[in-house]
Amino acid sequence: MSYNIFILRKAQKELSKIVGRDYNHIKEAIWNLRSEPRPKGCKKLTGRAGWRIRVGNYRIIYEIDDTQKNITILHIGHRRDIYKI
Repeated sequence: MSYNIFILRKAQKELSKIVGRDYNHIKEAIWNLRSEPRPKGCKKLTGRAGWRIRVGNYRIIYEIDDTQKNITILHIGHRRDIYKI
């Protein structure tokens, strides 16, 4: 069963600032979360709630609700900035 994906307004703004191939790779990675919310290489975050996946130099931070089958994208950003939030 596929999951529903919700992208927070802040994450939408962060995604809109990314251009080129990185934008397409990130969109594809988010789309793939629908069928596999914990893909190979994802990690559970320590110190805060959520999971993260790597897409090149960018990271996608998200939460998974297995009971409702929802994924909420919290943040999208470059690896040097994403963990400062």
